[in-house]
Formats: sequence, C-alpha cells, structure tokens
Amino acid sequence: MKTPWLSVIGIGEDGVEGLSSLARQIVAQAETVIGGERHLNLAASLIRGTAENWGVPFSDGVRRVLEMRGRPVTVLASGDPFFFGVGSTLAKHLEPGELFCVPAPSSIAWACARLAWAQQDVRVISLCGRPIETLAPHLQPAARLIVLSADGSTPDTVCRFLVDRGFGKSRVHILGRLGGPDERIQSCVAEEGIPAVAALNLMGIEVAADESTRVIPLASGLDDALFEHDGQITKREIRAITLSTLAPKAGEVLWDVGAGAGSIAIEWLLSHPSNRAIAIEQNPDRAARIGRNALTLGVPGLQIVEGRAPEALTSLERPDVVFIGGGLTSEDIFTQVREALPIGGRLVANAVTLEGEAILAAQHAKYGGTLTRIGIERLDTVGRLHAFRPAMRVTQYATTVLGEDE
Repeated sequence: MKTPWLSVIGIGEDGVEGLSSLARQIVAQAETVIGGERHLNLAASLIRGTAENWGVPFSDGVRRVLEMRGRPVTVLASGDPFFFGVGSTLAKHLEPGELFCVPAPSSIAWACARLAWAQQDVRVISLCGRPIETLAPHLQPAARLIVLSADGSTPDTVCRFLVDRGFGKSRVHILGRLGGPDERIQSCVAEEGIPAVAALNLMGIEVAADESTRVIPLASGLDDALFEHDGQITKREIRAITLSTLAPKAGEVLWDVGAGAGSIAIEWLLSHPSNRAIAIEQNPDRAARIGRNALTLGVPGLQIVEGRAPEALTSLERPDVVFIGGGLTSEDIFTQVREALPIGGRLVANAVTLEGEAILAAQHAKYGGTLTRIGIERLDTVGRLHAFRPAMRVTQYATTVLGEDE
C-alpha cells in the first residue's frame, strides 16, 4: 500500500472551526494547498505552505495537482469531496493508496437537515454543466429533489421549467452558505417566481403535479405522443415488449441501429441513470429529431451517430446490447454486430416485412435464439360500429452471443 501524497479535505462554511484535528494537521503540514478562492480564505489561518488557487478551467486544476505527484499536496473542497465533488474526479487518475480524504458534511446533508428531509428519500440532481432537461424524468408527484445549481440564474430557470411542464405548484427552497454564519434559506412556489439569490446555491424541490401535468411514466412503453416522430417509431406496445426483451442492466451500453425517433434508446437510458446508448440513424432529419426527443424526455446524454449501418458502426464504443429496428434488407449488419458484442452480449431485432422475417429466420437457424411474432389490435370504427383493427405484425428475434465452444 502506497503512502498517500495527496490529501483531499472537505471544508464547510464554518471554516477551520468545523475541521477535525486530523484535517487541521494535514492542512498545516501540506507543502502546497490548492483550492478555490473561497476554500483558501476559509482555511487561511491554518495554511503554512504555498496556497494556490484552483483557477479555471477546472481541468487545469486537475492537471496541476497531478503534476505534483509524489509531493505532499492538499486539495480543499466543499463538504464531502466524494459526493458530486473533486475527490471522485481526482481518484480517476490515481492508483489505490495515493489519495487520503477527510470529508465534511456535504451540502446535501446540510440541506436535508435544514428542510427536515430524510436523505435516503431524496433524489440528488446536478445541473452543473448539464441542461435543465436533465430534471424531467425526476419530476414525479410528491418527489423531493435536491438540485445543485450551476449559478445564481439556475433557480429561476428551474422555476420556469417547472411551470412549463405543469409543475408550477411545486415549492422550491433555495439554500446558500449552509452551516456558516451567512446561511440563508428562501422559499417560493415555482409559478410565483423567486427572489434574488446568491451565485452559490442549491435547491430543495417539493414536486407538486395536477391532472394536466406532463409526468414521464416510470414503466417502459411511453405514449407515442411523447415523442416527436414522422411515423418511423417503434410503437408503444411493441416498444414495451422490446425493452423487456433487451432487459437493461445498470451501466450497459446499447446500440440502437436504425433508431428512427430514438424511442428505444431513450427508454433504455430512462431505465437507469448509469446506462448509455448510441442511436444510429442515416436520415439527417430523423437524427435531429432524436436529439430533440432526448432533451424533452430528460436524457441529453444520448449519443447520436448520423450514418448508415453497418458502415457507421465501425469506430463506435463496443456495446453490451444491440437493437436493430427498421427495414432489414441484408444480413451484413448482423455480422458486424456479432463481432462487436462481447460473449454474453444480447441482440434483439424486429422485422415487419417478409424479407426481414427471412433474414431473422436465417439468423435463428444459424445461431439459435428465439423468434416471436407480436400482434397488436386496436379498437377502430367501421361505419357506425366498432371493431378491432390489427396493426402490422412484428417478428422479433432475440439471442445471446455465445463462445465458440458453446
């Protein structure tokens, strides 16, 4: 085990008085102390070595810390450095044993204490460097959210977003300088607007919805009307079955080949925050539409590749799971997809034409798996009467990639 050369100390608004004796000793003995201007001011009475401002851009501070590898360096950070903090960023570049951390109570802990909310029952969302649409999937009736603001304008932007989506009755608490002498808590109802707030703040939101509110359901198979599309979309019922077959697991990467409106990739991302997806779509108008749908439904991290498969698949991050939709015309795409998938990777493909079914049948004959035909019927009018009208049937192929000896 290496002796840590880098210490990361969490400091709160109460400054050195809130630090443990161990944290004080580490700061006082550091050859170099690096932190934001606010952090350095809070710890000024302890610092004996060289004090360096972290500066901007943020990546420059990371680089300078790493350039001092092997020397006794202390980084000052807000609250808990491993909760949306610099500690986790630095740790990505270090080996085990190089870093030692002494955390302070996080701003989230302070906020929950002030609002009398149980931490385990809140959802924390950061809007630092992320679009406001990131909030959308978390706006569930009666939810309690802690939102980390990018700056002083974020609370107003959040309130406007809440109003636009029908959550205007939500109560928003803006908290700043928590745990210090200048602590301030302001509250408002989103539709009534907010008072002026400090640049450094976070919010507690008590989500309130009414009958007209656009809530994103938690189940697979979202209403088709939630997506902007030109008819090229995996319909709701088929999508729900397809997501069930794809069986998302946390942290997996999906290729959505022939993405259309992006509905499969978007619902894949909604299934777990650590999931990633790449939507491949050759039509530029549809590719742009996928981006808009991803923003509207709160998954701005969806990667969109404009191009035709299989050529567009060449340099992509390897997937764990692949979905192939659209009109199948050749088996070539399956060859490249099977080469990209790891052993144990999952492949699901849908077809609606006889030619597409023939391709899936050939894959099934060669590699095994399952073939399922899905039929949906919807009530329609026949003159003055009613009858169920069948939608186009979908044949679904699903398989798991096996090793050569299996």
